[in-house]
Amino acid sequence: MLIQLSIRDIVLIERLDLAFETGLSVLTGETGAGKSILLDSLSLALGGRGDGDLVRHGEDKGQVTAVFDVGMEHGARTLLRENGIDDEGDLIFRRQQSADGRTKAYVNDQPVSVQLMRQAGQMLVEIHGQHDDRALVDTNAHRTLLDAFAGLTDEVSEVSRLYHLWRDSERTLKKHREKVESAAREADYLRSSVEELEKLSPQDGEEEELADNRQKMMKAERIAGDIAEASEFLNGNASPVPHIASLVRRLERKSHEAPGLLEDTVTLLDAALDQLSNAQMEVEAALRKTEYDPRELERVEERLFALRAASRKYSVPVSELPALAVRMIADLADLDAGEERLSRLDAEVGLARENYDAAARSLSDKRHHAGTELAGAVMAELPALKLERARFMVEITTDAGEALAEGIDVVEFHVQTNPGTRPGSIMKVASGGELSRFLLALKVALADRGSAPTLVFDEIDTGVGGAVADAIGQRLKRLSERVQVLSVTHAPQVAARAATHLLISKGPSADGSEKIATRVATMAQKDRTEEIARMLAGASVTEEARAAAKRLLAGNG
Repeated sequence: MLIQLSIRDIVLIERLDLAFETGLSVLTGETGAGKSILLDSLSLALGGRGDGDLVRHGEDKGQVTAVFDVGMEHGARTLLRENGIDDEGDLIFRRQQSADGRTKAYVNDQPVSVQLMRQAGQMLVEIHGQHDDRALVDTNAHRTLLDAFAGLTDEVSEVSRLYHLWRDSERTLKKHREKVESAAREADYLRSSVEELEKLSPQDGEEEELADNRQKMMKAERIAGDIAEASEFLNGNASPVPHIASLVRRLERKSHEAPGLLEDTVTLLDAALDQLSNAQMEVEAALRKTEYDPRELERVEERLFALRAASRKYSVPVSELPALAVRMIADLADLDAGEERLSRLDAEVGLARENYDAAARSLSDKRHHAGTELAGAVMAELPALKLERARFMVEITTDAGEALAEGIDVVEFHVQTNPGTRPGSIMKVASGGELSRFLLALKVALADRGSAPTLVFDEIDTGVGGAVADAIGQRLKRLSERVQVLSVTHAPQVAARAATHLLISKGPSADGSEKIATRVATMAQKDRTEEIARMLAGASVTEEARAAAKRLLAGNG
């Protein structure tokens, strides 16, 4: 993986552009030249903790940009895609740090959270400082490294899938059990309610129809008396119709005796008789329309009042009683079928747990086997690193009762630094220098498995002699054949093995002010000889040191 690093206005760095090639690159320079500042800048670009003190004095803000040329299938790209970040082309991580402490993060010019930048950055670069061996601090990382060494990624994914399937089935079972138990507590009420609603049998639109009929019958009752009185007057014993009809007959007989005197009167009376006859028929018809059975009104009212009483009891409108009845019948059916489904879900949980247990045990067996192999691979690297009396162990504690998505194993790296001492956790037993060498041996054993594509080692050779430094250089060189390696070093044996040698120096700022600036330059072969000679001899470089430097470079060419 190729990395380009651009730094602006960070502490001693005014302006700096770097390109790190594949293979092993070393950074050397006098103490205080700015090596730690350079690593802090890279860490900032990868989502590390921001701080206003990182900004160069006199500036409002600083900026670090890191550009990564990484494969399209790399996990960092997948993570960014899942979070809606365009990942076409190079991945460009940019971090702005203000002097007032505010910070902004961008990936491919899209704003992101610092947390997302850190997650993606950890997939691209691992920085191992003298006091920050993250691969060894977290025991969860120990398990991840062991799985990567053994190639167990697919098995771990399957165990995780079965774990979540098991837990999901447990949640489904718990939810259904609670539902059944709740329904059982309300069973008597539910059964009596269903019986009552089935007996009542409410129908859609029934309330409106009953209310309309009731209103019509009550109106008819109020006017029926007047219509009956009119009918009695027109058709009863006191009806005027017979008297008028008798009068018309007498007048008709008399009209012959007095021609031209009574004809109009008779005509009008005949017409009046016709109208009265029509009135009699209409009154009879109206009377028939007002006829109703009082028992029918009573039945309608009883039905209407029963529906409205049920509405109040169940706190729903009358129109929703039919739907309520359907729901209650369904709930009752669920209650009746609940125990059967409960048994079925319980069986599903048992099967899911069995499948998980089987896969977790298989994974555990493979981990135990791989733990022995990993310990042996690390042990093979220790003698050359002057840890020949030390032992490296992969302790695996298996507890089926502590089931997790990652399996049933707790993996922890233990060491014994001297015979006769008690083995213990690597972070508690190993000293700082030993820890760095254990880490290097572990990384060599893992090669390109379980690591980011770029590894950065900050003075991993601190406090070691020439033979150990040479062994460290050999292993960094071997490691760089699989992954990109950057190493800040004071050891000439390490520097001589680099494919790219960068010199960090400090001097007056380019703007002519009294400010001091850190610079980084890629060294040519001649300059490398002089720098390695300085690293061998110290402040006063001798011809013997130059000759030794040439031999180191020639032997590692």
